[in-house]
Amino acid sequence: MKVAMINHFGGPDVFEIKEVPTPTPDTGQVLVRVGAAGINFAETLMRENRYAVTPELPAVLGTEVAGTIVKLGGDVKGIAIGARVAVPLFAAGAFFGGYAEYVVADAGFVVPLPEELSFDVSTALMVQGLTAQYLLKQAPARGKTVLINAAAGGVGSLLVQLAKRAGAKTVVAAASSPQKIDFALSLGADIGINYNQPDWGKEVLAATGGGGPDIIYESVGGSVTKASLDILAPKGQIVIYGALNIQEFNLGVPELVGLIFKNQSVTGFAMAPLLTPEYLRNDLTELFDLAVSGQLKVTIGGVYPLEQVSQAHKVLEQRGTTGKLVLVP
Repeated sequence: MKVAMINHFGGPDVFEIKEVPTPTPDTGQVLVRVGAAGINFAETLMRENRYAVTPELPAVLGTEVAGTIVKLGGDVKGIAIGARVAVPLFAAGAFFGGYAEYVVADAGFVVPLPEELSFDVSTALMVQGLTAQYLLKQAPARGKTVLINAAAGGVGSLLVQLAKRAGAKTVVAAASSPQKIDFALSLGADIGINYNQPDWGKEVLAATGGGGPDIIYESVGGSVTKASLDILAPKGQIVIYGALNIQEFNLGVPELVGLIFKNQSVTGFAMAPLLTPEYLRNDLTELFDLAVSGQLKVTIGGVYPLEQVSQAHKVLEQRGTTGKLVLVP
């Protein structure tokens, strides 16, 4: 089978398309022919050895796929060859292997796909969909004014919609261009702000009547994180998640003073430790049903053949995309 492999860390051009043996499922596993593999920003950092999880080289990146079961290992029950499934490899602690024509997965962590749901759309509802869903469980938006940074991205575009469904009072979408702001507004955001503008924090304050957001879902990092802390409402909560904040986060005495005297909180978020097979199946099924019924719009920002994985990584790193990027073997 074909895989997109890296033999050393570096830029997008380190990927090589290789032929390797197709794996055989062990007891309790299934072999899945990949229909689509999701691409995540964290994988661009893994490729450079700048992420919290370091792959052992040579490595095949990719932590989520959707496809068709083609072979069963021993003792696998309740699922059949030919079934269409989502395979969130990360849920079983496997953060690699998805950029391939076939993957082996623990049968307990595969989730059936509705016939109406395409493979590429389903990949957007695994890492990004579950992240958005669980962010709202950790910091409920009902009745709150919320700020969603990177609101046009894979997580942000879903979070805008789910926050509205969860009863947020006001959803402020922050993004890096007018086009991305328009996209977030089309998904239901009430207010759009460009965080590449120097006074964007003042715009958020003005748009929220001077009080600032009650909750900020923050994944951009750097100066955006700092500005977000500055505009957080008294008793507010900022939830820090995503690959970029791991690269650079500076919390000094002035920020700490603000947190203390305004009774604010900073919360970290990682989705994978929160998952169990039961929760995974129930929560993904809920997201799939919302997408099939049209209550949740999933935007695919680009579909690339496996051989063009380097190009896909370049596009993602340039931050010019909206929605989800997908590889198809």
